[in-house]
Amino acid sequence: MLGVKTTLHGGPTAAGIVACALCCGLWLAFLLLAHIRIRSLTLAQTPAPLTARHAVLAALCPVATAVCAAALIV
Repeated sequence: MLGVKTTLHGGPTAAGIVACALCCGLWLAFLLLAHIRIRSLTLAQTPAPLTARHAVLAALCPVATAVCAAALIV
């Protein structure tokens, strides 16, 4: 919500809307990854280890979201 408020403050710009949409998309991707991991942990008796690809994606989503949020503020 703060990203949307920041984007719309002083009138919406194309760059602000794109950055806000990117932040929302990254946040949703992180939630999807977390949901998949939680589901796999609850369904299996001994869950499979986290793959390197999923670990990298889970680490990069919040970092990229923070970068987009910082770009909205500046």
